[in-house]
Amino acid sequence: MIETSSRQRARDLGIAPGQLPTGPLNAITDVPGVRIGHVTLIEGERTRTGATAILPHGGNLYADKVPAGLAILNGYGKLAGATQVLELGEVETPILLTNTLGVGRAIEAINRWTLAQKGNERVGSVNAVVGETNDGRLNDIRAAFPTSEQMMAAIAAAQGGAVAEGCVGAGTGTVAFGYKGGIGTSSRRVDAAGGHYHLGVLVQSNYGGTLRIDGRAWAGDAAETDGSIMIVLATDAPLSDRNLRRLAARCFGGLARTGAALSNGSGDYALAFSTAPEIRRTPERRQKLAAVTEIPNDQISPLFLAAIEATEEAILNSLFMAVTMTGFDVARQRQVTVAALPLDRLRR
Repeated sequence: MIETSSRQRARDLGIAPGQLPTGPLNAITDVPGVRIGHVTLIEGERTRTGATAILPHGGNLYADKVPAGLAILNGYGKLAGATQVLELGEVETPILLTNTLGVGRAIEAINRWTLAQKGNERVGSVNAVVGETNDGRLNDIRAAFPTSEQMMAAIAAAQGGAVAEGCVGAGTGTVAFGYKGGIGTSSRRVDAAGGHYHLGVLVQSNYGGTLRIDGRAWAGDAAETDGSIMIVLATDAPLSDRNLRRLAARCFGGLARTGAALSNGSGDYALAFSTAPEIRRTPERRQKLAAVTEIPNDQISPLFLAAIEATEEAILNSLFMAVTMTGFDVARQRQVTVAALPLDRLRR
């Protein structure tokens, strides 16, 4: 188990990016119904990896699909299920985040979990959605971990409430700006079109650049430029897949605020979905014409701002909550230590 008692989230240190209020947990689980599960593997000297599951709601996701939009800034990555999300604008499974070489096992885990759900006895095709970043700087990524069974355990462990951050789940072995990266989350409360909504973001940070914290350059060590990030956004605002794609693209504004290099070797992906019950694609709604409630284009800008702010803060939380870790660098074939962002210097 990772000891995080010495770590603090951004707001605990007085760093509060943006202007919109957060939800009560300042986490993606402030969006009603969203559940998060982690499996964290820290074993021996070489295994530093894991998986993180995001469930849009607690029902049968294959039967009650949620509208979704995908944005890609630089596509050096392996996002399974991407073409069907782009084509149909929906997610029908849990979303799994893991390491680069674990994508195939994650697909198998989602398929097995989905086919086993009550009501899916006749299902013969599943579009598993799996995101990844490469944790090979601290993890022996060539080993076959996490296994499909371990990733199924992440799905089974998914729940609401506070979300563990830092060196957990899919963020166990990641590195960002030359410091220890990981899982981070944040949320915002938004008023739009006369309604009150929640928006939350979860990130798997593993990318490079020159770190900026709430607009200020961090005078740290030289950082790496390559790497990737997976950004998952949830909202209970009623939005079509078209506007969810637009919303996902705004997450890159928050990514840019942190000083990302956006290099040739980066995989920068943002996936947004809506949990609003009235726009879920249920079996009944898929059989006939239906009137759909949606926030109009002219009223959507507050949600765009929320996406930018929550993404920036989620990334900071992933760094602030991570701890120093020693692991196995596959390319160098030796043990390495990646330091956590020094919060004592940040306080001073």
